[in-house]
Order: sequence, then structure tokens, then C-alpha cells
Amino acid sequence: MRYLHTMVRVTDLDASLDFYCNKLGLSEQRRIDVEAGRFTLVFLGAPDNPDSQVELTHNWDPEELSGGRNFGHLAYAVEDIYAACQRLMDGGVTLNRPPRDGHMAFIRSPDGISVELLQEGAPLAPREPWASMENVGSW
Repeated sequence: MRYLHTMVRVTDLDASLDFYCNKLGLSEQRRIDVEAGRFTLVFLGAPDNPDSQVELTHNWDPEELSGGRNFGHLAYAVEDIYAACQRLMDGGVTLNRPPRDGHMAFIRSPDGISVELLQEGAPLAPREPWASMENVGSW
């Protein structure tokens, strides 16, 4: 058995690609437009692990999505959790659970999908402003 991908439905493909690619750092691996079914599939991979993919499924006809928390979360290891969180905040992303412990943070996609960031290897020493940041919303 081999892991292929995790599928998440998205309502605004452009906003989702901005979040997952420009802010989180994934890159588009392939895209499939299915005219007959009126949907687009976009497969994204992390730079160091492009085969473990997230499939964004965008239905062309408007629909309301809910239950992002029921999905659980996506998880990515990062080289420097503080640098990654700063880059995300600079891009306008809310840290729902800041990396107070130097080990773990949570953010949400435009469609409410929870994304966990984990420090690669041992946790970094706690430091400000991260150590004093409060949780925002749910994660």
C-alpha cells in the first residue's frame, strides 16, 4: 500500500491556491479540468515530498461547504516553525494555535481546513512573541 493524496473540497480555487501555494509553500503538481462533471482537480505537493499530495477539488457550480473540522487536519513538518509562522502571518494568515512550544502550530485554509505545522526534529526553544500568543478561534 502507498499513500496517494488527501482530497479537500474548496469553494474558491484562486483563494485556495494562494493559501496552499503562495503562503503555505506547496506547488502545483498537476491539474485536471473535467468539463462533463463541471469540476477541477488540482494536486499539490510539498517541495521535499511532492508525491504526498493534497488534491483540491473545485466544483464549478457554487455550493456551501461545512464541517472542515470534521475532516481533521493536514500536517506538514517545517524546517523552522517560527520562520514558517512569521511568513504565514506576513501573508495575512491567522495563527489559530501559535507555536508557543516551538513545536506545533495550527492555521486554517480559506475553506476552514485545519493545517498543522510541526517543527522538524526537536522543538525549538520557546521565544517571543510566540510564547505569549493566545489561541484564536478553533483549530
